[in-house]
Amino acid sequence: MAKTTRREFLASASAAASLLCARPIWARQLAATNPNYEMVATLDRHRILAAADRYLSEKPITVMASHSALSSGGPHDYFSQGDYWWPDPAHPNGPYIRRDGMSNPANFNAHREALIRLSLIVPALTAAWALTQQKKYADHASLHLRAWFVDPATRMNPNLEYAQAIIGVSKGRGTGIIDTLHLVEPARAATLLANAGALEDATAIKAWFADYLEWMRTSKNGQDERDAKNNHGTCWVLQAAEFARFTSNEEVRTWCRDRFRTVLVPKQIAPDGSLPLELARTKPFSYSLFDTDVLADLCQSLSTASENLWHFTTPDGRGMEKLMAFMYPYIKDKSSWPYRHDVEHWNDFPVRQPSLLFAGIAYGQHEYIALWKTLNPDPTVPEVIRNYPVRQPLLWLPRA
Repeated sequence: MAKTTRREFLASASAAASLLCARPIWARQLAATNPNYEMVATLDRHRILAAADRYLSEKPITVMASHSALSSGGPHDYFSQGDYWWPDPAHPNGPYIRRDGMSNPANFNAHREALIRLSLIVPALTAAWALTQQKKYADHASLHLRAWFVDPATRMNPNLEYAQAIIGVSKGRGTGIIDTLHLVEPARAATLLANAGALEDATAIKAWFADYLEWMRTSKNGQDERDAKNNHGTCWVLQAAEFARFTSNEEVRTWCRDRFRTVLVPKQIAPDGSLPLELARTKPFSYSLFDTDVLADLCQSLSTASENLWHFTTPDGRGMEKLMAFMYPYIKDKSSWPYRHDVEHWNDFPVRQPSLLFAGIAYGQHEYIALWKTLNPDPTVPEVIRNYPVRQPLLWLPRA
């Protein structure tokens, strides 16, 4: 083998450095990142920047923009109605009755729509900032976060006392806490911005999330939802995990890891990898996808070098790896689904489920990632968006 002289080595190094410097700034940044981050950044770069540039002209819309006369709360209180509750034909003026899986289009939905809008805007702007380091994206994300959580004229009160109310039954329920699942990705975005010193009023925004997390932990509604046995309980833990991450509450994050191991996995995942509590619903496919995603998001949020939840299994083999192996064939080919079809939106799922990406990386399953790449990352059906809260996976991957 021919030896390289010192002069030749220096010349080649200089050429390489010149070539690197000639590349765009974002390409030079990616050269130092881990390959999974780089893969997602390259794949999603256009969609992220297109969305973020569109959102730069969008002004904040908070709970103060609308109010329902049905709400028992004040103008700063979040309010929503139970999705599957309808007027009773036999008693039109009486309490509403439940029709599982059938969303009532007459419900007051403006606060939830505003919350979901925030969950689309802030993560996209933050992902664009992460890719480009352009201050305009971080500043506009900060504008929306301050409007929701700081500005006295527009902020939301840090509780969900009046969420998913039922006419004639309840002014608000623990079930409603699932609505703030759409704060999980904004909180993750805010964490990245705050850690980089790019989030204006970071201390005040953190204080709101700390107050809300405390309400989730101590209120009756919060404790009822925490103890829910299906995807509602899973969503409570993901919210607590990410809000605690943002506010540096390691005690709560430790509790969340324990909850995953001792409650969520053994009581929700069957030995064959299925999710029996979701299969029992009238929308078994979409609910199975949803709970799979949230469990995967928990693994991505909470795993550490010493506590890798991706590889946790119960003595009888229940765990995320078994769940992903169960769901993957049906995500790949929905026609092979052996259970009943969903009563609504059967044709609108799957979308680009983040569980495929995160599990594909965790288990080295390249076919999961390949399938993830083929699926729609930006659904437009409101019901699908509502059950698809993690849309910017770039924010969930370590850069270095």
